Amino acid sequence: MENAHLRLGLLEYVRITEKATTRIRLRVDRYIGEDRQAHLLSVFGNDSDVGAITAAVHEKATFNLAFPDGTARDVSLGEHSSCYKGAVTLPDRKHPVRHLLAVSQELHTNGSAGRTILLRYRREEAWATLVSFLGLPADPSWADHILGVVEQKKRIEEIDGIGCAPVLISATTEEILEWIRQGLRAGALNFPENAGPILWPRHSLREVLLPLPISA
Repeated sequence: MENAHLRLGLLEYVRITEKATTRIRLRVDRYIGEDRQAHLLSVFGNDSDVGAITAAVHEKATFNLAFPDGTARDVSLGEHSSCYKGAVTLPDRKHPVRHLLAVSQELHTNGSAGRTILLRYRREEAWATLVSFLGLPADPSWADHILGVVEQKKRIEEIDGIGCAPVLISATTEEILEWIRQGLRAGALNFPENAGPILWPRHSLREVLLPLPISA
């Protein structure tokens, strides 16, 4: 992919022991975080480096993260984070590239405590996610009205990201149920005319993970 390196961040981990100092650097293709709290970290490299970063995540280590724009920040995934490892086979490489996806406890239980983190903000996608994570009785056609209320109340916050444009939506199940009730009473929302299953729009993972355009 042309100029793909301009979309990547750089993760650096330094481990100091009595006998040696180890410095590991890996490229970051996806990241979501709030200040020093990392929620999602996607890196790739060789076996030993990915293994070392995996161990460091479980040890609640702090990493230095450089963003594509040159800014840097110390981040950590905190306690009870989860790691998922895989391999990517490339045609011009003898050995596969190792991939690590690390997820914070909060992202693993996304939607709990009235905080929902999204890779990007699209009303249709955001509404489907909120309904699924919060267990709401709802219809796809209600997206514009309810997300309009959420936007008006300034409950959507842009957070740090690499390779995505993540947002945090702060809204509890009880709050959204109240907004639904108000919308139904005001006639802004309507129940489906026919009984039966509700069909929600589908979005492929590839579509959601498409890289952002590079700013000039």
